[in-house]
Amino acid sequence: MESAKIVLLSTAAAICYGILHDQVTVRICIEYFTVFHPPVFDTDNPTLLGLGWGVIATWWLGAFLGIALALSARAGPRVKVTARELLRPVAVLLAVMALSAFLAGVSGYVLALKGVISPPVWLRGPWAQRSYNKNDFMADLWAHNASYAAAMLGGIVLCVITYRKRVRSSSSVS
Repeated sequence: MESAKIVLLSTAAAICYGILHDQVTVRICIEYFTVFHPPVFDTDNPTLLGLGWGVIATWWLGAFLGIALALSARAGPRVKVTARELLRPVAVLLAVMALSAFLAGVSGYVLALKGVISPPVWLRGPWAQRSYNKNDFMADLWAHNASYAAAMLGGIVLCVITYRKRVRSSSSVS
């Protein structure tokens, strides 16, 4: 049961983060959601787009990392780590993700503004017919990519730290 709580904690944390993140980024560049993403939602309402994509784009990563974290925390004979003990580390990971997204988004915007970067070639076709702010788009693209990268790297680090905690706890008990 505790493993399921860890997977649920990770999935819920990812979804909450995704919704909050997308509520911000959809207001920076709505075209990131309406043109760059497939038309899953028949709306241009930024709040609804942020809610919908916040769930769709994050639940799976939260569940995947939650399974890995549950294995790191519970598998085998060592001292077990509970979901409650993982609340703070998961919150720290979410804060690192948010900071990474903010810094990357600002960097993407500034670099696009200065002409150092532009939307990737594979995006230029459908975007050529639309009027959109390329600087805002690059801010969103970089923020989203940074969030995923921080989640993946941070999730792996969290699993390693959790398992090492179990190893230390088990050796001190013996």
